[in-house]
Amino acid sequence: MNVILLGPPGSGKGTQARRLAAALGLVQLSTGDMLRARVAAGDEIGRQAKAIMDRGQLVPDDIIIRMIALRMAEFDCRNGVVLDGFPRTVAQARALDRMFEERGLRLDRVVVIEVDEAALVERIAGRFSCATCGAGYHESFNRPRTDGVCDACGGTRFIRRDDDRRETVRARLGAYRNETAPIIPYYQDKGLLRRIDGMAPIEGVARQIAAAIGPAPAEAARPAGRVG
Repeated sequence: MNVILLGPPGSGKGTQARRLAAALGLVQLSTGDMLRARVAAGDEIGRQAKAIMDRGQLVPDDIIIRMIALRMAEFDCRNGVVLDGFPRTVAQARALDRMFEERGLRLDRVVVIEVDEAALVERIAGRFSCATCGAGYHESFNRPRTDGVCDACGGTRFIRRDDDRRETVRARLGAYRNETAPIIPYYQDKGLLRRIDGMAPIEGVARQIAAAIGPAPAEAARPAGRVG
């Protein structure tokens, strides 16, 4: 079974991809993690990607697709994969379709995690952590018991990541709407898309995803080599 999880930044798709992969015996494929591993290994794809990233450019789709294809050919992916963070554009979705068709593979389901953007900004933008031990907190939902003092280590210095600032979160959500959201009707037209409520608790989201995907044997009845 091969599954794509879609969702805006902060929707929890990385967490849900890990849970889903573990539950179904699949392999989670995060293109960001894969690129970093290739660069660290210094293989052909890693060297190409590093040269492009060092110039401040985006790694082109053909390199990403080749990397995914090679990874999916490895033995541990024999039961299928959960793609997390790819595709990001309709062009990438079409390229992924071609790769699946060429290799006799099948895309079984695309699950989009839907969220309320205003609530998501509040959820993400309030996060901060202890600079000493890394303990995480939130301005609204999980403040230290004593203001300015870490519950875990007693530290008094806190930090906030750039990615957790409101303006950064809003910019990333805007990029998702403009670039990635158009993938949703693309997969809807193929009959592969399922929508779930990403504002539910983590366990609730996991249950919705499991129900949306359904049992693998029923999906396996489709002829191999066709996508959609």
